Amino acid sequence: MIKSKVKTRLLLAEDDFNLGSLLQDYLEMEGFEVKLCRDGEEALEAFKEKLFDLCIFDVMMPKKDGFSLAREIRTNNKTIPILFLTAKSLIDDKIHGFKLGADDYITKPFNEEELVYRIKAILKRNTISVPNEIEDTIFKIGKYTFDYSLQLLEIDGDERRITARESEILKLLYLKKNNILRREEALIAIWGENDYFHGRSFDVFITKLRKYLKKDSSIKIENVHGVGFMLTDK
Repeated sequence: MIKSKVKTRLLLAEDDFNLGSLLQDYLEMEGFEVKLCRDGEEALEAFKEKLFDLCIFDVMMPKKDGFSLAREIRTNNKTIPILFLTAKSLIDDKIHGFKLGADDYITKPFNEEELVYRIKAILKRNTISVPNEIEDTIFKIGKYTFDYSLQLLEIDGDERRITARESEILKLLYLKKNNILRREEALIAIWGENDYFHGRSFDVFITKLRKYLKKDSSIKIENVHGVGFMLTDK
């Protein structure tokens, strides 16, 4: 297992071009990886395509406002932290945001340094690593090298890029190697909830991972009936 730095991934939705670009640059200088979206619909598509550690949403945006965006995200992920940016300071608006599952609420204009401290405080409460902390991101699985941060599997010089979901599942399997990864544990960790449809998606990803790892016959992803799966590396 090799130690490597991994950046905390932020999804930033802000329709003000100047403010959005300023925040993206500042947060990236602070060590975060930032995906900037200019409206709520773009942010929702980005959220579906990639895994993030925290969301920062402006409330007033075209196409889909921040509250609506948060509501849709919460239907699929109950746990990802959400911080709202807004020019509104009315208590009713703040209460509405918190009812939607917001972790914090900052009113414009604000100091960028204050925003960073709020982000780090949220991440600390949610036990997610913050920038400049070191965690394991490169793993040896049999003859394979798995780079979690790059979503890359390599064996004998042959590289395959896998999806963010596949990377999350493979990492969970590795961390539980030779022990059972319980289905409900994996579903909650990756999708934020345990339901039938996510369970079916999980099974599809497991099938794909088995195919990707077939070049090393010592590696098995075993089905533990009614419980979950176990990665074995003999």
